[in-house]
Amino acid sequence: MPTGAPLNKAGYTVKNVEPVVIGTDVQARIFTLAPGEIVPWHSHSESTDYYFVLNGTLTIERRTPDEHRTLTVGGRYEIPARIAHTLSNRGAQDCQFLLLQGVGRYDWIKSDE
Repeated sequence: MPTGAPLNKAGYTVKNVEPVVIGTDVQARIFTLAPGEIVPWHSHSESTDYYFVLNGTLTIERRTPDEHRTLTVGGRYEIPARIAHTLSNRGAQDCQFLLLQGVGRYDWIKSDE
């Protein structure tokens, strides 16, 4: 994926994704979500997600257990493997966050809403 490319995956689009490190069992990417953009409900079978908010506000919801978090600049959050979650930018300006994923094989499993 080229630097600065929009991501269109599994039926959703986000403003920008910039790969930092892409390995076989670890990856780091900087995501930018425009206001109103959503990453649909999904999970990963092996890898844990680590979110670090760089700009704006990121809303993270997850299941099992049911949880809703709104993170601002400097906020961070961890979602273990096999936990369904969704991300959204409910703010008025772009949201940018660093996503570290691993250690483990990466997959993206769409979940029912």
